[in-house]
Amino acid sequence: MSVNDPISDMLTRIRNGILAGHTLVAMPSSKLKAAIADILKEEGFIESHEVVEDDLSGFKVLRIHLKYIGNRRERQPVISGLERVSTPGRRIYAKRSEIPWVLSGLGVAILSTPKGVMSGRRARQLGVGGEILCKVW
Repeated sequence: MSVNDPISDMLTRIRNGILAGHTLVAMPSSKLKAAIADILKEEGFIESHEVVEDDLSGFKVLRIHLKYIGNRRERQPVISGLERVSTPGRRIYAKRSEIPWVLSGLGVAILSTPKGVMSGRRARQLGVGGEILCKVW
């Protein structure tokens, strides 16, 4: 099956995994998806992630271990929302001064900049702008 927007597919798989209460979500891997997962790990939204080779197909698979708070029945996911900002049909770019704050700093905006994929906070520190890929809170 062909996927036109792999980042949106990744966010949808994470969202569906959280709604179903899963602890592990798997998806086809790419460098961009691994970089987004790195940022989610640094910001504390997921437990961990790993890139493994699938035994059957031989393709690389990105496995994300979702993070929850609380005990078994009362547990709540750390990620309460995911939103794709820039799409293949409508790219959204921001200067350093225009990088959005997500929930007044409680969430994170993930950007693709000339210096690599990074969080909005890090882009402001380095003084670079770029394409706003998604928002996570």
